[in-house]
Amino acid sequence: MPRRPAEAPSADDIALFHDTIGTVDRLNDDHLPPDPPPRRPRVRVAERMAEADLNPLSDATAEPVEHGEYLSFVRPDTAPAILRKLKRGQFSVVASLDLHGMTIDLARNAIHRFFQAERQEIRCCVRLVHGKGNRSERQIPVLKQMVNHWLPQRDEVIAFCSAPAHDGGTGALYVLLKRR
Repeated sequence: MPRRPAEAPSADDIALFHDTIGTVDRLNDDHLPPDPPPRRPRVRVAERMAEADLNPLSDATAEPVEHGEYLSFVRPDTAPAILRKLKRGQFSVVASLDLHGMTIDLARNAIHRFFQAERQEIRCCVRLVHGKGNRSERQIPVLKQMVNHWLPQRDEVIAFCSAPAHDGGTGALYVLLKRR
């Protein structure tokens, strides 16, 4: 529906506004102190070390992933029917995490915190949106490649596969997590 241009307020509306507000004194901003410069965030060494210990995922030897490549993984001790059900979308997605715009380190830590928060008493399915790499240099899907490398290293991941087109396609994954 096209938007109508705003109408000018009537004289009655203007009078009502002035009656409600009352007299207004102009502030002289010559005497206001300038805003302080924003504080630079400090990264505490102990926090970084603790987080690294909690999230010991390796970045070494990540296999290249092509733009638009379909990803899938299932633990060797898991029935193949689980992956088929996941591919068909037969598990309800309980939560989603969007990694767009994150660096590799931020994405790794976000996945760790997300999995810790979403794992429940029963197995659950979550969606990770890593993107297709359309805006990256030479359209290389860096986060997709790293997520494909990290997830098999995580014990709580039972299986994962690229999502259907309506849910992100090759730019997102369905991940099945086991209970705590």
